[in-house]
Parts: sequence; C-alpha cells; structure tokens
Amino acid sequence: MAFKIGEYRNDSHNDWCVGCGDFGILSSIHKALVVLQIPRHRVIVFSGVGCSSKTPHFIQTYGVHTLHGRSVPFASGAKIANPDLEVLAVGGDGDGYGIGVGHLVNAGRRNLSITYIVFNNGVYGPTKGQASPTLARGTQTKSLPQANINDAINPLALALTAGFTWIGRGYSFDVKGLTDLIVAAIRHKGTSLLDVIQPCPTYNDIHTKEFWGEKVETESGPLPRILRLDEESYDGKVADPADPEEVARKQVQAFERCNRIEARMPVGVFYEIALPTFMERLAERIPSLKFSTPAQAPVADGQGRPTTSIETILAGFRV
Repeated sequence: MAFKIGEYRNDSHNDWCVGCGDFGILSSIHKALVVLQIPRHRVIVFSGVGCSSKTPHFIQTYGVHTLHGRSVPFASGAKIANPDLEVLAVGGDGDGYGIGVGHLVNAGRRNLSITYIVFNNGVYGPTKGQASPTLARGTQTKSLPQANINDAINPLALALTAGFTWIGRGYSFDVKGLTDLIVAAIRHKGTSLLDVIQPCPTYNDIHTKEFWGEKVETESGPLPRILRLDEESYDGKVADPADPEEVARKQVQAFERCNRIEARMPVGVFYEIALPTFMERLAERIPSLKFSTPAQAPVADGQGRPTTSIETILAGFRV
C-alpha cells in the first residue's frame, strides 16, 4: 500500500506563529516522506530546543525531543545502533550553529547516513529574538535594542570544511523545491546538511516573506531574490571521489558560491560526494563482527528461547 500525506502528518496542537516558515518546512518533510515511501516505523526524527524543535511532535513517526544543541549526537547514536532506521535531525540555527556547533563539526567527520535539517531565521525565537549565529553584523531587527555586534557564520562553508558529504540550502516557502532537496538529502549515503532560510514573523522584521519573495535589480534586470543553482548550470557533485583534483575543484567551487556576496540568495545542492560511511569504516576495522550492530543481532530462536546475552553482544565490539 502506498503511503500518503495523512500517514505522516500530525497537526494536533501546532502552535507556531502565523506566517512562520516552520510550516513550509514541516509540509516539505511530510511530502518528502511520501515520495520516498519509507514505512513510518523506520523513520525517527530528533530535535533539540527551539520553535522548530517541536517538529517531531507533528510527524507520525518515531520522534525524540532532546536537549538544546544535542539532536545530532542523539541521531548519530540511533543510526549506529540501528542502521536500518532513516534518521533525521531537525532544529534551528541557534540550536545547531550556536550551542550545538561542536556536534555539527564532528558529524561531518564521521559521515553517518543521517540528514540534518536546520531552520535558519537569524534569531532565537523562544527567548524573544536575540541575534542567532547567522544574523549579519550590523543588522538590527525589531527585537534588538542595538544592531548585532557579532559577525555571522556561514553554515555551508562550515559544513564543507567539517567534511559533510552532501550540502544544500532551501527556502521554506518553496515547498516543491524544498521537498526535492529533502528527498535528495535523505537518499544520499552519508551525512547531509540542509540549511533552510525562513522568515520569523514575530522577531525578524527584515528577512520577511515579502523580502525573500521580492525581485531585486541585477545587470539582467529585476530577478527573483531566490536563485536556483540549476539556473546557473551549477553542478556540485563530485563524479570521481578518487580524483583529488576534481574533489578540490568542486570544494573550491562550493566554497566560492556559498560565500559570494550578492542580492540574490542561491538555493540548491552546493556539494555532493560519495565516500565510505562510518558504518562501512567500522566494518573494515572490525571484520570479525558477526553482526554489524546490536539491533541486528538475533536474541532468540524460532521458539522465542534466548540465544545470547547483552554481554556476548558487547564483547564482539571490543577492540
């Protein structure tokens, strides 16, 4: 039986502010799960703390609402324990690029097959609109008594240097385009980061839905502020991961594109490479393992009689 939107959607008690970009991202996640036709019991969604971290409450799959900035390590542990799960981590820019940024960096080094979707609106919503790590220096939203004094980080450049093997950016109100990006991120075998720009209608009165939707003046005339990378015939995928020159060329291309200062905001896939995952590396390190993870080890025979103990399973992982 094919899964439909209603199989994944749970909109009860959804109390996000009217006009929040979280709604578009949530809808895109629902649609992506329908496209992928993943059984609900094989999907688990982790989140930290913040407005967007309520997302697991509104998806009819397994969900874990964890600690501030800690969704990625929880998600990593779940994937290691049971690689058959499709693991997603979600959260805001403050949660993921502020207190959780150390976990973001180490997730890139490991290259587990998890997807991290960051809702990026430039402010901390639940604590009344302080500047998040992605708000540019000199920007003063209505929630700030003075302009932001700190420089902003570039999450895509950070992910590139950390070793993420799939890096993309989407826009919350482009549900179709964002759905396609989420599908691609989940299908990728490796760690995926999808940064999603979105408005906060309550605290960020600069980067509004109208701001992202307006046209800007360019040498070619007025064009939409949101720029799709495929309009530029941009190709961020590494064809031959064993070719260091191509890898370096695609990395430099991605770094240059995500750092280019212009009025238009590019969205799409900036970088993609196929490399051995953490679980594949682990299997090479411990070839004597009878089972790759505890979750895959049989614990009983056909009649339900125990066939092993936790001590026996753990002993197989000692190196």
